[in-house]
Amino acid sequence: MRPESLQALLITPRLHLALLPPDAAARVLTYHTANRDHLGPVSPARPDNFFTVTWWRSRLAQDAEDWRRGTALRLFLLPRECPPVSSPVVGSVSLSDIRRGALQNAELGFGLDAHHQGLGLMSEAVHAVCDYAFGPLGLHRLQANHLPDNHRSASVLRRTGFGVEGLARQSVLIDGRWRDHVLTARLAPSALER
Repeated sequence: MRPESLQALLITPRLHLALLPPDAAARVLTYHTANRDHLGPVSPARPDNFFTVTWWRSRLAQDAEDWRRGTALRLFLLPRECPPVSSPVVGSVSLSDIRRGALQNAELGFGLDAHHQGLGLMSEAVHAVCDYAFGPLGLHRLQANHLPDNHRSASVLRRTGFGVEGLARQSVLIDGRWRDHVLTARLAPSALER
């Protein structure tokens, strides 16, 4: 079996933000399994086979195809002190539903390992992804939503320049209940200069 071909797209002072290949499925599964109780309460229902290497191999292959087609980008957070091909996954940040034409926008999402909270890693990663989205990707606007009681996500978004735009009532089905979400957005710096 050939070694995984890591594509580290972004580098921050403490992280590699990488689009991982299917061969990294076990590392991604380890992250999700370790954070099942931490991320589960803020996540929509997952497929029955979500916590399997097979599902993650398929998902990572689809992530590569989504990126090739320009419709989404999921990057995994890897600590820089470890070699990227063996580094543990400590989180993810994604741009989904990338829309071109008259919109030029995307949805930002993120998650972080429970043991790495409070260190500023997610803010560091979100800053880098926003710079990439508004720079090389040429996007005009990013949206991000969070549960009203998810104060950590709200803080990350505030620190990285997102402003609250409203409340979407009963917008996402989580754990069998329709949950409200706070709507936030950030515009490209060039849009703010006008």
